[in-house]
Amino acid sequence: MTLEALLAEHAELEAKLADPSVHADQAGARKLGKRYAELTPIVRTARELEQVRSDLEAAKELAAEDPAFAAEVDELTARVPELEERLTELLLPRDPHDSADVVMEIKSGEGGEESALFAGDLLRMYLRYAERHGWKAEVLDGTDSDLGGFKDVTVAIKSRGDSPDGVWSRLKYEGGVHRVQRVPVTESQGRIHTSAAGVLVFPETEDVEIEIDENDLRVDVFRSSGKGGQSVNTTDSAVRITHLPTGIVVSCQNERSQLQNKARAMQVLQARLQALAEEKAQQEASDSRRAQIRTVDRSERVRTYNFPESRISDHRVGYKAHNLDQVLDGDLDAVLDALAAADRAERLAGG
Repeated sequence: MTLEALLAEHAELEAKLADPSVHADQAGARKLGKRYAELTPIVRTARELEQVRSDLEAAKELAAEDPAFAAEVDELTARVPELEERLTELLLPRDPHDSADVVMEIKSGEGGEESALFAGDLLRMYLRYAERHGWKAEVLDGTDSDLGGFKDVTVAIKSRGDSPDGVWSRLKYEGGVHRVQRVPVTESQGRIHTSAAGVLVFPETEDVEIEIDENDLRVDVFRSSGKGGQSVNTTDSAVRITHLPTGIVVSCQNERSQLQNKARAMQVLQARLQALAEEKAQQEASDSRRAQIRTVDRSERVRTYNFPESRISDHRVGYKAHNLDQVLDGDLDAVLDALAAADRAERLAGG
């Protein structure tokens, strides 16, 4: 779509959102609001670039008569390519899910009990990151390990606003194998071990296009249980749904009723099937999209957390920092910024 078309769309959306009748449909108004918010930085930058170019022409004319304006000419001349570059970046095709909430799964892998403890550390890291950004995080289901970690855990993370840069725009880079190097609590000789946990991230889209045939589902109910085997509910309200054609299994036990747990599990299943369908379609079209790792093999890692050196290393972009404690406490923005910048550079080069 051309810049002129985007400017026209923004003006049209502005007029619609000013109409009180539009807000009678809250879902529709929210969708319009998200698109308006997505286009606003483009419009603002385009207008600023137009104004700077106009000011530059005027400053050049004045400088021809009065050399005192030469400094202003130099300043405005330098701003033009900066704004042009920013506008080019804003006009790059966006990930259609950038404003979406996410469902995240963390699974222990090689390393036994130590891997399960690390999976628990990763969960805490993402919960703290969500808290720092004012997002709502909800643990949907999890299988505890004996020492207090997680064999697997599923969490939904939702933003509280209509920003075009939602949870997916940040956490989509987290999919893959995360490796830890440290002395496990189970190690009596003080030796450093390496283990791994896998992270899968799926956008939870509002307008899910996947239709699920009830005949393709096996639904099991069971009693909910919390950490240490404590019963969450006294009835068989937890729900496990198996999608027979794909073998995907989703469970939810945190809602109060079986009906609520089933509805929440179906939302997660839809998100996973949507992601699977999109991945398949994009793989058939091209291999350009970075695939998430489905096997928790520590040799195929995306990031390493080295405790003895307090070092975090992201192997995709060569990022390194020695602030492991802060990262595990949810201070992830620096590494995510590096991944986003690399992704933006790759798309600019491809465009």
